[in-house]
Amino acid sequence: MGIIKLLLIPLGAILRFCYSIVSNYGIAIILFTIVSKVIVLPVTVWVHKNAIKMVKMMPDLNRIKIKHFGNPDMIAEETQDLYKKNKYHALASIVPLFVQIILLLSVVTAINQPLRYVLGANEAVAKSMETVAVSLNDLNPEATSNQLRVIENVQDDFHIEEYKAAINSAGTDVDEEGLIGAIKKLNMNFMGINLSWIAMTDKGVALILPVLAALSALILGLSQNRMNVLQASQGKWSQLGTNGLSVGISLILGFFVPAGVVLYWISSNLLTILQQFLLNTAINPKKFVDMKELKETEAELKRYSAEGKGEKLKYNDPIRKREREDYKKFFSVGNKHLVFYSEANGFYKYYAGIIQYILENTNISIHYITSDYNDGIFKMAQENAKLLPYYIGQNRLITLMMKMDADVVVMTMPDIEIYHIKRSYVRKDIKYVYIPHGMASLETLRDRALDYYDSVLCTGKHQVEDLRAMEELTKTPRKVLVEAGYPLLDDMIKLYNESKRENGRTSILIAPSWQDGNIVESCLEELLTSLKTLDVDIIVRPHPQHVKHMPDYMNGLKKKYESDERITIQTDFSSNSTIYESDLVISDWSAIAFEFAFTTLKPVLFIDTPQKIMGKDYEKLGTISFNVKMRNVIGKSLSLNEIDKAADNVEYLLEKKEEYKQAITDVMNADCYNVGNSAEVCAKFIIKECLDQVAKRKNDYE
Repeated sequence: MGIIKLLLIPLGAILRFCYSIVSNYGIAIILFTIVSKVIVLPVTVWVHKNAIKMVKMMPDLNRIKIKHFGNPDMIAEETQDLYKKNKYHALASIVPLFVQIILLLSVVTAINQPLRYVLGANEAVAKSMETVAVSLNDLNPEATSNQLRVIENVQDDFHIEEYKAAINSAGTDVDEEGLIGAIKKLNMNFMGINLSWIAMTDKGVALILPVLAALSALILGLSQNRMNVLQASQGKWSQLGTNGLSVGISLILGFFVPAGVVLYWISSNLLTILQQFLLNTAINPKKFVDMKELKETEAELKRYSAEGKGEKLKYNDPIRKREREDYKKFFSVGNKHLVFYSEANGFYKYYAGIIQYILENTNISIHYITSDYNDGIFKMAQENAKLLPYYIGQNRLITLMMKMDADVVVMTMPDIEIYHIKRSYVRKDIKYVYIPHGMASLETLRDRALDYYDSVLCTGKHQVEDLRAMEELTKTPRKVLVEAGYPLLDDMIKLYNESKRENGRTSILIAPSWQDGNIVESCLEELLTSLKTLDVDIIVRPHPQHVKHMPDYMNGLKKKYESDERITIQTDFSSNSTIYESDLVISDWSAIAFEFAFTTLKPVLFIDTPQKIMGKDYEKLGTISFNVKMRNVIGKSLSLNEIDKAADNVEYLLEKKEEYKQAITDVMNADCYNVGNSAEVCAKFIIKECLDQVAKRKNDYE
C-alpha cells in the first residue's frame, strides 16, 4: 500500500531515534508506541468529542425510534436530520480503527525489517542480505520477516562471509564491518523473549505471545466498557461482542506476527487505557450527557422492542397462514379493475362514502387490501359479495405492490416509489389515485411525496394551488388534480347533525398533535393553570401516541387532577362524543382543529408551538400555508409566551361564537370543495378512470 510506504519514512525514523536513545529494541518499541499515541492525539480527541456528542443525542435517537417504531424509513430520515443538526460525523467511530490498522501494518513492516528501519541500511543492501538468508535457510522469498533471520544468522556467526559479500555487492560505499557490528549489537531480547520469535513457528516459550496479546485486549475492553462513553452506553451483549472480537483478533495476531509486533500491540492497548482516563478527566462526558434521561428512553424503547418481538409470527401461525392464502387469492383473480389499500383499520373512514357509492351504483368489484388483520372490512365484506378484502402485512406488501395488476389503485399513502412501496413493475399503465387524509397544505408531506401519483383528489383549492406551484418549482409532470372535497368531513357533519347534544355546562377540549414541541411537551400544565380560572369543564384528549409512549406522565397527570371535577384526562379513544359536544377546541397543529371547526362551526384556540415542515421544497414556494392562514380566521392563536392569556382568549371566542360560526361557514364554502357530496364526486372520478382503462385496453386489442 502506498500510504504504508509513505508512513514508513517518518515512522522508521522515529523507531530508529528511539533505539538510538535506549539501545534496546523492546524499550524502543514501547517508546515508539508512546510517540505514536501523541502523534494521533488530535484525532483521538476529536473521536472522543464525537462519541460524547453521539451519546448526548441518544435520548433523541431513542425517541425517534419510539415515535416511528416499525417504520425504518422515517427513523432513518429523522436520524440523518438529527445528525446534521448536531454536526455529528457518523463515520468518526471507524477513524481510530482505520488509524490503528494503518499504524499496525506500518509497525509490522518496520519491526520485520530492522536492517532498514532500525539500523538504517539502504534498500539494496537489505534486499541483498535477505537473498542470502532465503538461500541459506530455505525461506519463502515473499515473506516479510526475512530480515529477522538475517539478524539471527549474523548474531550466531552463521555464514558471515556470505553476508559481507552481499553487502559489498549491493554498494561499495557501505561499511560492511560497521553494519555487521551494528547487527551483532542489536539487542532483540526483552524480558526473556526474543522479539524476532513467531509463536506459530518457534513454539515453546513463544506460545505465551498470543495469550498476552489477548489478555491485553480483554483488559482494554473491560476498561472501555466503563470509561469509553460510547461503549459504556451499549448493551451488555453488544459490549461482549465487541470485546470478544477484539480478543479473538489479538489471539490470532499473536500467533502469526513477530514478538516485537505483539509488544507494540500490548503497549498500545495498555496506553489506550491511560489515554482514555486522561481524556475523561480533561473532557468529562458526565458534564454533557444526561444519563438519567438516556436510561429512561432506553427503558421505554426496550419495552417497545419487547412488544414488537412478541408480535413476530411463526410460520404456522393462523395470521400468517391467512396472509399467504390472501396473497395467492389476490393474484388468482384476473381482470381486476379497482384496488383500495388501507394501512390500518382506521383508514377505512377516508374511503367509506366513496366505496359505498361505487358498490351501490356500479357492478365493479372492489379489491380491498389492508395491513391490519383485525380490520373491520372483513366483517363488512360478509354483507357484500362485490367487496373483496385481503390481509397483506407490510413486508409482503412490498412484493404485492411490485406485482400489482389492476386498472386503478387508490391509496392514502404518500411517498410511493420514493421508499419501499413502488409502482407496479408488471403493469406500467395503472392509474394511481391519492386521497388526502387531512385538509392540510403540502408542508405536512415530504418532498416528492405525490410525484408518482397520476391524480390527487384535492380537498380544497389550497391543495390545488400548492400542487401546481410545486410542479412548477420542481419541473415535474402535471398530475390530474380533482376538485373533489373531503368525504370524511361530510360524514362527520352528518353524524354531528344527527347526534343528540345536551346544552349543559360549557366544555373545552384540548387536543394536541404528536409532532415535536406539541402542547403536551411544551405548555400543557401552564395552559390548565390558566383555564382553571374559568367556570368550564376541561377535557384533555392527548394524541394516542402520547398515551402509548408516555404512560407514566399520563398517569401522573390523571393523579394530579383527579380531585378537580372540572378537569378530565381522557385516554380512552373509543368514542368521539367529546369532540362533537365541546364548545371550543384548543390545539396546536392537529388536523382535528379543522375537522372540529368545519363540522361544528365552533371556533378554535391555536397554540403556536413549532410548526413542522416536512418538505424543504415547500419552503421555496413562498406561499402561506392553509394551516397558518386559517388560524386567525376560524379562531385565534397564542404564542408560547402568552399561555397565561389562554383564559381571556377562550372567553372572547365563546362570546363571539356566532360571529365565528359565520366566518367558518364562509371560509368552508370558499375553500372546501363539494361540501355535502364529495364522496359522490370522488367515486364518479374513480369509476370514470376504471371505464377509461377498460376502453383503452379494448382499443389496444382491436
